[in-house]
Amino acid sequence: MSLYYVQKFLFELNRDEGLQERYRTDRRGVLTSYALTDEEVEALVAPDIGLLFHLGVNGQILMHFAAFHQIEWQDYLQLMRDGISAHGPVREGVYAVTGYEGVPETGGRC
Repeated sequence: MSLYYVQKFLFELNRDEGLQERYRTDRRGVLTSYALTDEEVEALVAPDIGLLFHLGVNGQILMHFAAFHQIEWQDYLQLMRDGISAHGPVREGVYAVTGYEGVPETGGRC
């Protein structure tokens, strides 16, 4: 998993109008320059807010991505909840759940 690169892409997308335009016209193509897993690419192309949250994307970065896709605040929060219901606890990053049955002890490290 490459949480760093997912968040790097989202950080850059939030700030770069050129990248935003390229993403709008070719979501999959723009992601080829980032070291991402197939699961991460699919979540970014969809966009699948719940899966991205489950993967460990920081909520501060993720909320801008949701807004970019015109996802309303309450819907954004629900999509994160749905992601946990569908995929399980957050796997990595600052929101990681450790010591929970089926979740490896990572100490919340990325």
